[in-house]
Amino acid sequence: MAAGGEALHFRVDDGDPRDRLDKLVVHLLERAGRTTSRAAVQRWIATGRILVDGEPARASVAVRSGALVDIRPEEPAPSAAAADPSVAIPVVYEDEHLLVIDKPAGLVVHPARGHESGTLVNGLLALPGFALAPADPRDPMGHVRPGIVHRLDRGTSGLLVVAKDEPTREGLKARFARHEIEREYAAIVAGEARDATYDTLHGRHPTDRLRYTSWMRSDAGRSDAGAPGARATAPRRAVTHVRVLERLGDAATVVACSLETGRTHQIRVHLAERGRTPVLGDPLYGKPPKKPAVRAIAEELGRQALHARVLGFIHPATREPMRWESALPADMRKALDQLRRLATRSSI
Repeated sequence: MAAGGEALHFRVDDGDPRDRLDKLVVHLLERAGRTTSRAAVQRWIATGRILVDGEPARASVAVRSGALVDIRPEEPAPSAAAADPSVAIPVVYEDEHLLVIDKPAGLVVHPARGHESGTLVNGLLALPGFALAPADPRDPMGHVRPGIVHRLDRGTSGLLVVAKDEPTREGLKARFARHEIEREYAAIVAGEARDATYDTLHGRHPTDRLRYTSWMRSDAGRSDAGAPGARATAPRRAVTHVRVLERLGDAATVVACSLETGRTHQIRVHLAERGRTPVLGDPLYGKPPKKPAVRAIAEELGRQALHARVLGFIHPATREPMRWESALPADMRKALDQLRRLATRSSI
């Protein structure tokens, strides 16, 4: 068996899912308190890290009851990011397994081209909680793999959960995949929004690689945008529930957006393409407002008026329900106050 982490051994029971080896291994590991993604298990199978009765097997093979399954988990690759204690991270909750932060707008989550330093990951690596991660004997290099489970765009502010160890990370990822995470965003949009549910297919734009689009409704089976090659990029279902919170004349609306799925730019795409009410200040999916006063407010804001205000889930380790709320940041409150004054003057 390939070298790596400590080997785990399981005897397959009649009640275990035995139709596919990859499904079986995910189940066995979860039963042992080690939540792992199916994709990771498939990689381990392909590299000979999982044996059935001492022999390699395919991910799709059915496994007999009574078989012995040997698993040697692969250590995740360490991050090359460097710790940067100058990155300010507003922590709203922390325990030995995870932390929740209130990300400010402008903070990039992961190092990438053009943002090799000064990101959330760089800041996390400088936090004491992550530096103590080697105390977990199952994950001695955990301090260089901060567990980003979901992301917020650079220009979006609000609540974000980060895992400190692999079981917590995989547990949170599984809850996201099963749509068991409560997420609600507040947005100021241009125009008159309405209560709605947008249920579409969602994927990368066929001609603009920076953008995403909703090509077709998931219940219609046809292209809405007429984009050539849309099916070839395998769009995925995206569902956003929009609720009006406050109307600001005909210039803008404050809405709450709750997610069933978490696709890249999902809210921004749905509000712009489906609602025809793009997020105010959105540089990618919106246009400068026609009214000069509203346009000036958007320019002063300098980013999309989108804030992750609610985050809730069952804690993967303690099984306790947890929920946080975040108030609008100062820049969005200022824009909202300006729009309210503008709406009042327009109604006189």
